[in-house]
Amino acid sequence: MIIDYSEQLIVQEVAPRDGLQIEPTWVETADKIALIDQLSHAGFSRIEAGSFVSPKAIPALRDGEQVFAGIRRRTGVIYVALVPNRKGAERALAAKADELNLVMSASQTHNRANMRMSCEASLAAFGDIVALARDVGGVTLNGTVATAFGCPFEGRIEEDRVMRLIDQYLDLGLDGITLADTTGMANPRQVDRMIMRALHRLTPASLTLHFHNTRGLGLANVLAAYEAGARRFDAALGGLGGCPFAPGASGNICTEDLVNLCDEMGIPTGIDLPLLIELSRTLPALLGHDVPGQVMKAGRNCDVHPVPEYVRGL
Repeated sequence: MIIDYSEQLIVQEVAPRDGLQIEPTWVETADKIALIDQLSHAGFSRIEAGSFVSPKAIPALRDGEQVFAGIRRRTGVIYVALVPNRKGAERALAAKADELNLVMSASQTHNRANMRMSCEASLAAFGDIVALARDVGGVTLNGTVATAFGCPFEGRIEEDRVMRLIDQYLDLGLDGITLADTTGMANPRQVDRMIMRALHRLTPASLTLHFHNTRGLGLANVLAAYEAGARRFDAALGGLGGCPFAPGASGNICTEDLVNLCDEMGIPTGIDLPLLIELSRTLPALLGHDVPGQVMKAGRNCDVHPVPEYVRGL
Protein backbone atom coordinates (compact mmCIF):
# COMPACT_ATOMS: atom_id res chain seq x y z
CA MET A 1 0.00 0.00 0.00
CA ILE A 2 1.30 3.44 -0.96
CA ILE A 3 0.93 5.99 1.86
CA ASP A 4 0.06 9.55 0.88
CA TYR A 5 1.73 11.68 3.55
CA SER A 6 0.31 14.84 1.98
CA GLU A 7 -3.16 14.14 3.41
CA GLN A 8 -3.94 16.41 6.35
CA LEU A 9 -3.85 15.03 9.87
CA ILE A 10 -6.57 16.63 12.02
CA VAL A 11 -5.63 17.26 15.66
CA GLN A 12 -8.33 17.77 18.27
CA GLU A 13 -6.85 19.56 21.26
CA VAL A 14 -8.07 17.98 24.52
CA ALA A 15 -5.89 19.66 27.16
CA PRO A 16 -8.69 21.91 28.50
CA ARG A 17 -10.73 18.78 29.35
CA ASP A 18 -8.75 15.56 29.42
CA GLY A 19 -5.56 17.41 30.25
CA LEU A 20 -6.85 19.35 33.25
CA GLN A 21 -9.29 16.80 34.71
CA ILE A 22 -6.59 14.96 36.66
CA GLU A 23 -4.68 18.04 37.87
CA PRO A 24 -4.64 18.39 41.67
CA THR A 25 -4.13 22.17 41.44
CA TRP A 26 -7.22 24.23 40.65
CA VAL A 27 -6.83 26.18 37.41
CA GLU A 28 -8.80 29.40 37.54
CA THR A 29 -11.70 29.77 35.14
CA ALA A 30 -10.11 32.84 33.56
CA ASP A 31 -6.92 30.86 32.91
CA LYS A 32 -8.88 28.04 31.28
CA ILE A 33 -10.65 30.54 29.05
CA ALA A 34 -7.37 32.24 28.12
CA LEU A 35 -5.80 28.88 27.24
CA ILE A 36 -8.72 27.90 24.99
CA ASP A 37 -8.68 31.30 23.31
CA GLN A 38 -4.97 30.94 22.57
CA LEU A 39 -5.52 27.43 21.22
CA SER A 40 -8.31 28.77 19.00
CA HIS A 41 -5.74 31.02 17.30
CA ALA A 42 -3.22 28.20 16.81
CA GLY A 43 -5.03 26.58 13.89
CA PHE A 44 -7.11 23.86 15.55
CA SER A 45 -10.44 23.04 13.99
CA ARG A 46 -11.60 21.10 17.07
CA ILE A 47 -11.05 21.80 20.79
CA GLU A 48 -12.49 19.75 23.64
CA ALA A 49 -13.16 22.73 25.86
CA GLY A 50 -14.60 21.05 28.96
CA SER A 51 -16.96 18.52 30.43
CA PHE A 52 -20.29 18.55 32.20
CA VAL A 53 -19.85 15.88 34.83
CA SER A 54 -20.62 15.87 38.52
CA PRO A 55 -18.42 18.38 40.37
CA LYS A 56 -17.94 15.71 43.03
CA ALA A 57 -16.50 13.31 40.46
CA ILE A 58 -14.25 15.77 38.60
CA PRO A 59 -13.90 18.93 40.73
CA ALA A 60 -11.19 20.34 38.46
CA LEU A 61 -13.82 20.92 35.72
CA ARG A 62 -16.71 22.14 37.84
CA ASP A 63 -16.78 25.47 35.96
CA GLY A 64 -17.91 24.11 32.57
CA GLU A 65 -20.72 26.62 32.10
CA GLN A 66 -18.50 29.59 32.88
CA VAL A 67 -15.77 28.36 30.55
CA PHE A 68 -18.10 27.89 27.59
CA ALA A 69 -19.72 31.27 28.28
CA GLY A 70 -16.38 33.06 28.44
CA ILE A 71 -14.45 31.73 25.45
CA ARG A 72 -14.17 33.74 22.24
CA ARG A 73 -15.56 31.38 19.64
CA ARG A 74 -13.58 31.42 16.44
CA THR A 75 -15.31 30.73 13.15
CA GLY A 76 -14.53 27.24 11.90
CA VAL A 77 -13.59 25.85 15.33
CA ILE A 78 -15.80 23.15 16.88
CA TYR A 79 -15.94 23.39 20.67
CA VAL A 80 -16.62 19.95 22.16
CA ALA A 81 -18.02 19.03 25.56
CA LEU A 82 -17.80 15.62 27.21
CA VAL A 83 -21.09 14.51 28.76
CA PRO A 84 -21.68 11.40 30.92
CA ASN A 85 -25.49 11.39 31.04
CA ARG A 86 -28.68 13.26 30.14
CA LYS A 87 -28.19 15.87 32.87
CA GLY A 88 -24.70 16.61 31.57
CA ALA A 89 -26.05 16.81 28.02
CA GLU A 90 -28.71 19.31 29.10
CA ARG A 91 -26.04 21.47 30.69
CA ALA A 92 -23.77 21.24 27.63
CA LEU A 93 -26.60 22.11 25.24
CA ALA A 94 -27.53 25.11 27.39
CA ALA A 95 -23.88 26.18 27.23
CA LYS A 96 -24.06 25.92 23.41
CA ALA A 97 -21.40 23.27 22.91
CA ASP A 98 -20.99 22.47 19.20
CA GLU A 99 -20.49 18.75 19.79
CA LEU A 100 -21.27 16.35 22.60
CA ASN A 101 -18.79 13.56 23.29
CA LEU A 102 -20.40 10.52 24.95
CA VAL A 103 -18.10 8.02 26.64
CA MET A 104 -18.47 4.34 27.42
CA SER A 105 -15.78 1.75 28.04
CA ALA A 106 -15.37 -1.46 26.10
CA SER A 107 -14.52 -2.96 29.50
CA GLN A 108 -17.41 -3.57 31.89
CA THR A 109 -15.10 -3.14 34.88
CA HIS A 110 -13.66 0.18 33.72
CA ASN A 111 -17.12 1.45 32.78
CA ARG A 112 -18.35 0.73 36.29
CA ALA A 113 -15.29 2.49 37.75
CA ASN A 114 -15.55 5.46 35.40
CA MET A 115 -19.30 5.85 34.82
CA ARG A 116 -20.70 3.98 37.86
CA MET A 117 -22.89 1.82 35.62
CA SER A 118 -22.81 -1.15 33.28
CA CYS A 119 -22.12 -0.80 29.57
CA GLU A 120 -25.75 -1.73 28.87
CA ALA A 121 -26.96 1.09 31.11
CA SER A 122 -24.59 3.52 29.39
CA LEU A 123 -25.94 2.59 25.98
CA ALA A 124 -29.51 3.08 27.17
CA ALA A 125 -28.57 6.52 28.51
CA PHE A 126 -26.98 7.37 25.16
CA GLY A 127 -30.34 6.82 23.49
CA ASP A 128 -31.89 9.50 25.71
CA ILE A 129 -29.05 11.92 24.93
CA VAL A 130 -29.37 11.34 21.18
CA ALA A 131 -33.11 12.03 21.31
CA LEU A 132 -32.53 15.19 23.37
CA ALA A 133 -29.81 16.49 21.03
CA ARG A 134 -31.91 15.83 17.92
CA ASP A 135 -34.83 17.74 19.46
CA VAL A 136 -32.58 20.73 20.17
CA GLY A 137 -30.72 20.52 16.84
CA GLY A 138 -27.53 22.18 15.67
CA VAL A 139 -25.16 19.87 17.56
CA THR A 140 -23.16 16.85 16.46
CA LEU A 141 -22.68 13.71 18.52
CA ASN A 142 -19.51 11.68 18.99
CA GLY A 143 -19.23 8.41 20.86
CA THR A 144 -15.98 7.36 22.52
CA VAL A 145 -15.14 3.70 23.13
CA ALA A 146 -12.75 3.90 26.08
CA THR A 147 -10.27 1.08 26.85
CA ALA A 148 -10.66 -0.03 23.22
CA PHE A 149 -7.09 -1.34 23.08
CA GLY A 150 -6.88 -2.82 26.58
CA CYS A 151 -8.19 -2.41 30.12
CA PRO A 152 -6.09 -1.99 33.28
CA PHE A 153 -8.52 -4.27 35.13
CA GLU A 154 -9.49 -6.84 32.50
CA GLY A 155 -6.42 -6.79 30.26
CA ARG A 156 -6.97 -7.66 26.60
CA ILE A 157 -10.19 -6.47 24.95
CA GLU A 158 -11.54 -8.54 22.08
CA GLU A 159 -11.48 -6.59 18.82
CA ASP A 160 -14.86 -8.09 17.89
CA ARG A 161 -16.37 -6.45 20.96
CA VAL A 162 -15.01 -3.06 19.91
CA MET A 163 -16.47 -3.51 16.43
CA ARG A 164 -19.88 -4.43 17.91
CA LEU A 165 -19.80 -1.28 20.02
CA ILE A 166 -19.01 0.81 16.94
CA ASP A 167 -22.04 -0.75 15.23
CA GLN A 168 -24.23 -0.04 18.24
CA TYR A 169 -23.07 3.59 18.34
CA LEU A 170 -23.85 3.99 14.66
CA ASP A 171 -27.26 2.37 15.12
CA LEU A 172 -28.00 5.01 17.76
CA GLY A 173 -27.29 7.71 15.17
CA LEU A 174 -23.98 9.07 16.42
CA ASP A 175 -22.05 11.14 13.89
CA GLY A 176 -18.52 10.10 14.86
CA ILE A 177 -16.61 7.49 16.85
CA THR A 178 -13.45 7.77 18.95
CA LEU A 179 -11.40 4.71 19.80
CA ALA A 180 -9.52 5.50 23.00
CA ASP A 181 -6.39 3.82 24.35
CA THR A 182 -7.24 5.01 27.83
CA THR A 183 -4.13 3.75 29.62
CA GLY A 184 -1.62 3.42 26.78
CA MET A 185 -1.87 -0.34 26.19
CA ALA A 186 -1.96 -0.27 22.37
CA ASN A 187 0.87 -1.25 20.04
CA PRO A 188 1.30 -0.35 16.35
CA ARG A 189 0.39 -3.78 14.94
CA GLN A 190 -2.77 -3.89 17.03
CA VAL A 191 -3.63 -0.34 15.95
CA ASP A 192 -3.17 -1.22 12.28
CA ARG A 193 -5.60 -4.16 12.58
CA MET A 194 -8.18 -2.15 14.51
CA ILE A 195 -8.14 0.78 12.10
CA MET A 196 -8.43 -1.46 9.06
CA ARG A 197 -11.55 -3.04 10.57
CA ALA A 198 -13.04 0.23 11.82
CA LEU A 199 -12.71 1.89 8.40
CA HIS A 200 -15.00 -0.76 6.95
CA ARG A 201 -17.69 0.87 9.10
CA LEU A 202 -16.55 4.49 9.23
CA THR A 203 -15.01 7.14 7.03
CA PRO A 204 -11.68 8.68 8.04
CA ALA A 205 -13.58 11.91 8.75
CA SER A 206 -15.82 10.18 11.31
CA LEU A 207 -13.10 8.21 13.15
CA THR A 208 -10.89 9.72 15.86
CA LEU A 209 -8.02 8.00 17.68
CA HIS A 210 -7.22 8.88 21.27
CA PHE A 211 -3.82 7.59 22.36
CA HIS A 212 -1.99 7.90 25.65
CA ASN A 213 1.77 7.72 25.99
CA THR A 214 1.75 5.66 29.19
CA ARG A 215 4.22 3.12 27.82
CA GLY A 216 6.00 5.36 25.35
CA LEU A 217 4.21 4.15 22.19
CA GLY A 218 1.88 7.09 21.64
CA LEU A 219 3.41 8.62 18.51
CA ALA A 220 4.30 5.21 17.07
CA ASN A 221 0.61 4.33 17.35
CA VAL A 222 -0.39 7.59 15.66
CA LEU A 223 1.87 6.85 12.72
CA ALA A 224 0.54 3.29 12.45
CA ALA A 225 -3.03 4.60 12.50
CA TYR A 226 -2.30 7.31 9.93
CA GLU A 227 -0.68 4.78 7.61
CA ALA A 228 -3.74 2.54 8.03
CA GLY A 229 -6.01 5.39 6.89
CA ALA A 230 -6.99 7.27 10.08
CA ARG A 231 -6.82 11.06 9.86
CA ARG A 232 -8.16 12.45 13.15
CA PHE A 233 -6.36 12.31 16.50
CA ASP A 234 -6.78 13.67 20.00
CA ALA A 235 -3.74 15.21 21.69
CA ALA A 236 -3.07 17.41 24.72
CA LEU A 237 -0.77 20.39 24.99
CA GLY A 238 2.33 19.46 26.97
CA GLY A 239 1.25 15.81 27.12
CA LEU A 240 -1.15 16.56 29.98
CA GLY A 241 -3.86 14.25 31.20
CA GLY A 242 -4.80 10.78 32.29
CA CYS A 243 -7.88 8.92 33.45
CA PRO A 244 -8.59 9.50 37.16
CA PHE A 245 -10.33 6.11 37.34
CA ALA A 246 -7.58 3.94 35.83
CA PRO A 247 -4.49 2.81 37.78
CA GLY A 248 -1.21 3.81 36.19
CA ALA A 249 -2.76 6.21 33.70
CA SER A 250 -0.55 8.99 32.43
CA GLY A 251 -0.79 11.74 29.89
CA ASN A 252 -2.18 11.95 26.41
CA ILE A 253 0.10 12.12 23.44
CA CYS A 254 1.64 15.58 23.40
CA THR A 255 0.18 18.00 20.86
CA GLU A 256 3.36 19.86 20.02
CA ASP A 257 5.33 16.61 19.78
CA LEU A 258 2.71 15.25 17.37
CA VAL A 259 2.66 18.40 15.26
CA ASN A 260 6.46 18.40 15.20
CA LEU A 261 6.43 14.80 13.95
CA CYS A 262 4.03 15.80 11.20
CA ASP A 263 6.08 18.85 10.25
CA GLU A 264 9.25 16.77 10.01
CA MET A 265 7.49 14.18 7.80
CA GLY A 266 5.68 16.69 5.61
CA ILE A 267 2.21 15.75 6.91
CA PRO A 268 0.09 18.92 6.96
CA THR A 269 -1.82 19.86 10.13
CA GLY A 270 -2.51 23.59 9.69
CA ILE A 271 -1.34 24.18 13.26
CA ASP A 272 1.18 26.81 14.37
CA LEU A 273 3.97 24.78 16.01
CA PRO A 274 6.00 27.74 17.36
CA LEU A 275 2.85 29.05 19.06
CA LEU A 276 2.17 25.61 20.56
CA ILE A 277 5.68 25.45 21.96
CA GLU A 278 5.28 28.91 23.44
CA LEU A 279 1.97 27.92 25.06
CA SER A 280 3.36 24.64 26.37
CA ARG A 281 6.23 26.46 28.05
CA THR A 282 3.69 28.39 30.16
CA LEU A 283 2.14 25.22 31.60
CA PRO A 284 4.65 24.52 34.42
CA ALA A 285 3.97 27.93 35.93
CA LEU A 286 0.20 27.47 35.52
CA LEU A 287 0.10 23.96 37.01
CA GLY A 288 3.03 24.05 39.41
CA HIS A 289 4.92 21.10 37.90
CA ASP A 290 6.87 20.02 34.84
CA VAL A 291 5.03 18.50 31.86
CA PRO A 292 5.98 15.48 29.71
CA GLY A 293 6.29 17.24 26.35
CA GLN A 294 9.69 16.92 24.67
CA VAL A 295 9.70 19.49 21.86
CA MET A 296 8.91 22.33 24.24
CA LYS A 297 12.14 21.45 26.05
CA ALA A 298 14.41 20.60 23.14
CA GLY A 299 12.98 22.94 20.49
CA ARG A 300 12.51 22.09 16.82
CA ASN A 301 15.25 20.60 14.67
CA CYS A 302 15.52 23.89 12.82
CA ASP A 303 16.12 25.82 16.06
CA VAL A 304 19.91 25.68 15.87
CA HIS A 305 22.12 26.99 18.65
CA PRO A 306 24.98 29.49 18.55
CA VAL A 307 28.41 28.03 17.89
CA PRO A 308 30.46 27.94 21.14
CA GLU A 309 33.20 30.54 21.37
CA TYR A 310 35.93 27.90 21.77
CA VAL A 311 34.88 26.34 18.47
CA ARG A 312 35.04 29.67 16.68
CA GLY A 313 38.71 29.93 17.54
CA LEU A 314 39.70 26.52 16.21
